[in-house]
Amino acid sequence: MKRFRECRHATLLLIFVLVVLAPFVGWGSDPAVIVTIGEVGDSRAVIWARWDRGRVIVEYGVGLGRPGEIKRAEALATASTDFTVKIPLMGLSPSTRYDYRVSAGASSVVGEFRTAPPPAKAEPVTFVWSGDLGGSGNCRDPVNGYPIFAAMTRLAPDFFLFVGDTIYADHRCGRGAVPGADFVATTLQQFRLKHRYNRADPVVQTFFRGTSVYPIWDDHEVRNDFDPSDPLMPVGREAFFDYWPIVPPPEEPHRLYRRVRWGRLLELFVLDTRQYRSPNSQADGPGKSMLGERQRRWLLEGLGASDAVWKIVVSSVTLSVPTGRVHRDGWANGSTPFFREGSSTGFEHELQGVIRSLGERGIRNIVWLTTDVHHAEIIRHAPRPDLAFYEFIAGPLGASRGRPRQLDHTLNPVSLFAQGDFLNFGQVAVDAQGLTVRIYDEQGKIHFERTFPPQP
Repeated sequence: MKRFRECRHATLLLIFVLVVLAPFVGWGSDPAVIVTIGEVGDSRAVIWARWDRGRVIVEYGVGLGRPGEIKRAEALATASTDFTVKIPLMGLSPSTRYDYRVSAGASSVVGEFRTAPPPAKAEPVTFVWSGDLGGSGNCRDPVNGYPIFAAMTRLAPDFFLFVGDTIYADHRCGRGAVPGADFVATTLQQFRLKHRYNRADPVVQTFFRGTSVYPIWDDHEVRNDFDPSDPLMPVGREAFFDYWPIVPPPEEPHRLYRRVRWGRLLELFVLDTRQYRSPNSQADGPGKSMLGERQRRWLLEGLGASDAVWKIVVSSVTLSVPTGRVHRDGWANGSTPFFREGSSTGFEHELQGVIRSLGERGIRNIVWLTTDVHHAEIIRHAPRPDLAFYEFIAGPLGASRGRPRQLDHTLNPVSLFAQGDFLNFGQVAVDAQGLTVRIYDEQGKIHFERTFPPQP
């Protein structure tokens, strides 16, 4: 009888741990295989997966119930990349919804994605964007995880632009969150653990299994306001490549800036604003650059050559919202009506050169998508009589809430909407009538909506 009571007590204790405490320690909640679909074009995609036991198999096709049309690819997960794999899917058809199954051992995960339209086809496109996930005190909730991803999932976008601060490597999560990231990363394994912690959240996984992503980094993938001289930069960069479905060209293994075409209506220009920049402390002028000469030339030539109706430039730092505590980290010097001289350490000389070139080339229908400042804002810039464009700001997904601030007046900005103190993301829908932007909160409520017709 005594032994029976001891066993019964042990069983009840085990049930208590598994049912009551499991959500608080993260047991039993994270999937065995985590998956992300990304870098989707009109004929290609990349499946990223992590599984710590060996071979990963991907089956894909238009419906997985027709065996004759199912294709198969596989890769071996090894310790050198923290058991992550990237499996390119080639020869896909444009404007097509594909199903896929990722199998690893006895575990399998299913998902779907849509390929881009061909460049000449004017097909409607809808996407969402935001940034800033997992900052101090804003990590995975033990019960709900990162619920804002459920709101994005319900909109069923064609893709997601994750515009920087995909982790907070330099922040501790603090109490009240799922354990696993309450440290400041200083080693490669710790940086990888930060990525794995965010990606393994079940709500995040649901989103990334059915929505392709184009990610880019910002400072908190390494350390606040870092520049390339930071000794942790190569380590943070390696972890970023390990944990996202990005396949750079072989001749440029660290390249993150890239172009993505979505039919006749839309082309994306995703910038890398971190690994080519001059030190923030350097005085602004002809010798200071955020993009580096090669990337700046790539951007201007690409925008000039694009025949897409809308050109979206993706920058992880803002144009007209001053950032940086000691030295400027974003484009703006911070010159306002109340601080006319601003700071001497922004990146405005380079920005004004880019803007001047856009005006001289007569490039129209440009939108800059940014994050970083932890509030939502829609800004119209009119820096020249022959040029006007918009900046759309969203975020945070899960970090400290910011508030709108005085705009730098260099680009002659007019704020059409500004709101802080809430988690948020933006949505852009492009069709033949124009471009519609919406700002949503984490429950899926719209806080702003407006349609912009294209300029001729």
